[in-house]
Amino acid sequence: MPRNIRTAAVLGAGTMGAQIAAHLANQGIPCLLLDIVPPDASEGDRTRLARQALERLPKIKPSPIYSPDQLSLITPGNFDDDLPRIREADWVIEAVVENLDIKRQLWQRVAPLLAPHAIASTNTSGIPVHKIAAGLPEQFRRRFLGTHFFNPPRYLYLLEVIPTPETDPDVVAAITEFGERVLGKGVVIAKDTPNFIGNRIGTYGLMESIRAMLEMGLRPDDVDAITGPAMGRPKSATFRTLDLVGLDVVAFVAGNLQHTAAEPWERDAFVLPPLLEQLLERKWLGEKTGQGFFKRIKQNGQSEILVLDTDSFEYVPRRRFNAPSLAAVRGIEDVGQRIRQLVQADDPAGRYAWRVLKKTLLYAARKVTEIADDIVSIDRAMRWGFGWELGPFEAWDAIGLRESVTRMQKEGEEIPAWVQALAASDRPAFYPVIDGELMQASPDGGHVPLKPRPRTITVADLKARNRVIHATPGATLYDIGDDVALVDFHSPKQAIGTDLMQMLHLAMDRVRKDFRGLVVSSHVSPNFCVGANLVLILMGAQDGEWDEIDLAIRQFQGVNMALKYFDRPVVVAPYGMTLGGGAELTFAADHVVAAAETYMGLVEVGAGVIPGGGGCKEMLIRFLEGAPGVLEPDPGGAAMQAPIDLQPLVNRAFELIGMARVSTSGPEAQLLRYLRSTDTIVPNRGHLWHEAKQAVLALDAAGYRPPARTQIPVVGPDGRAVLELAAQQLFWSGYATEHDVYIAKKLAYVLSGGDLPAGTRVTEEYLLDLEREAFLSLCGHPKSQARMQHILATGKPLRN
Repeated sequence: MPRNIRTAAVLGAGTMGAQIAAHLANQGIPCLLLDIVPPDASEGDRTRLARQALERLPKIKPSPIYSPDQLSLITPGNFDDDLPRIREADWVIEAVVENLDIKRQLWQRVAPLLAPHAIASTNTSGIPVHKIAAGLPEQFRRRFLGTHFFNPPRYLYLLEVIPTPETDPDVVAAITEFGERVLGKGVVIAKDTPNFIGNRIGTYGLMESIRAMLEMGLRPDDVDAITGPAMGRPKSATFRTLDLVGLDVVAFVAGNLQHTAAEPWERDAFVLPPLLEQLLERKWLGEKTGQGFFKRIKQNGQSEILVLDTDSFEYVPRRRFNAPSLAAVRGIEDVGQRIRQLVQADDPAGRYAWRVLKKTLLYAARKVTEIADDIVSIDRAMRWGFGWELGPFEAWDAIGLRESVTRMQKEGEEIPAWVQALAASDRPAFYPVIDGELMQASPDGGHVPLKPRPRTITVADLKARNRVIHATPGATLYDIGDDVALVDFHSPKQAIGTDLMQMLHLAMDRVRKDFRGLVVSSHVSPNFCVGANLVLILMGAQDGEWDEIDLAIRQFQGVNMALKYFDRPVVVAPYGMTLGGGAELTFAADHVVAAAETYMGLVEVGAGVIPGGGGCKEMLIRFLEGAPGVLEPDPGGAAMQAPIDLQPLVNRAFELIGMARVSTSGPEAQLLRYLRSTDTIVPNRGHLWHEAKQAVLALDAAGYRPPARTQIPVVGPDGRAVLELAAQQLFWSGYATEHDVYIAKKLAYVLSGGDLPAGTRVTEEYLLDLEREAFLSLCGHPKSQARMQHILATGKPLRN
């Protein structure tokens, strides 16, 4: 069985099928997308459904594709005319409607046409995979399995792989490896049981949340205040999640579990509460119908979200749920501590959180051996598919296994025997470290090694093996093996501050003596770095502490230049939001290993300033280095000899920074030149540290030398006038405010080289001085300070 899947076919061009095809195309996999011939189709329109699905893809928000160019890899077709073409595919994925008979009938047509080596899979959220394959040839059944993508496939990390008892282990290994390495997924092997792992545990939790709300006299908005970030869950929490998923979808999954669960107590757990049945009867299904537990209305030109009063079935204004425990945990960064403190609180929020968490933990513990191979599979499924910060067993460790079991027993709960035994043991934890090795509890008793995923380096494993070199509240320096060091950045809100800069200098000192190179990254979800600490900048500006702000900018510029010209290779590994100072830190690397889901940009104009840590200088260099001979080493101050028109290149840097353009993916960051074409894009964020380490080793093995310092030609006052005119025209057209133009002129002054004549070559330090002066002057402007205040208060830019 070949492990290299080079071509694919997706059967079914609905929401999931089309987006699975799009994600295959994102990774460069040519894909055939087939659907039925519409009953009313003319001879030339038989592929209409697949073609229309393809046309819809660029319009979906958030986009399922990295770039519209990728769509050329998808070929639309239909089942009647094009089904024989699947013989060319290495992997055939069926994603038609969730109906057992329809799926079986389609596979009966498809099975004889598959290439002998091809893998076949069904994308189903709950239909037993073995039933779909029943009656088909044995040779087919051995290469058939379930592949449950979570929606939307590009963005949700989880891929459940569901083998049947007949599936060849080589097929499971091939899809697991392809899913992890090429598609960038976190693969969990699930047993072929109703709704597998994620939806089994998640749906139970949702049903319990509804029952607890009704019994405790709370409202949907009260519950969402409890079950969001306070419990380590997404901001959509419980009832907003229900609305987003669709109440009909949740009811379908719950109904499936109610009819297939083996034990009466479990069937009862999935009976739809009368509240949910009433909403279904009214067709108030959530976001898709405009109302469910919440309803968005427009009033006096303003959008407002109302919440369902579950007694009157009227929509009423949302209220702030003033529970003392929620206020107390709001500022706690450590998710385990946050959950532990919340569930111990004796107020409505604490009691509700404890009940829902307790029931979910006990359900997961009862179901481990039925639905999964081990507890970590359940934890990963809930983290990767439902966005929980901690899975059930990780959360159980966080609140204290022994103490919580004692509390549950006092409350009359039935505790699974294996959990009781674990709580009473000398190592009462699901994930202890034993003799320097991270272990996981086994339902069969005791602990077994927690095998690391291929191509991954984790904080838990590094700490278990005592690889910490130095640690501060905002960053940790690790030895990640093979004489490579790593700075793991984990400051509050992932903002750059003194802590990180001091750690980077310390790291360079240690690396110079003891290591081959340095990786700079973070393990904190979901963003690498959102920029500098805006609170401190605003406070300093309001207090007139200009020397302190100037010093902070100099320090950040200094550390970036030190990294850029360090005598050992430096690789930065960003992901998620990589904005402002985060982008500037990335620019300092010799090589970047970026996650495919990297959203990079210089967004400082939204805060009323321009990049001050080297962003202007680096973007200027990145656009100019495309012109031959422009950045060759040259004596300082000498005029440029070659008559090259630099203005179009400078214009592009000006537009990119001035418009605060943020990439929608790692590949687009390359197109925008935030990343270079030689930088590495990694589909799987979990592989970042491993791949970054390999990049350091490759640079070192190639005889690494720091880059030569270059002189940068400037366009001078005439070039600045061109940039200023462009900004002024936006103002005249109503697309920019007066303050936008004021900021743009500061930016133009920096990018054009100040008052020096066109063609003069300047040093990087000269441009950094211009950046810093412009940044400082803008910090003093009242309208810039108003922008900072507005971003801090609302998270959105102010157009003043």
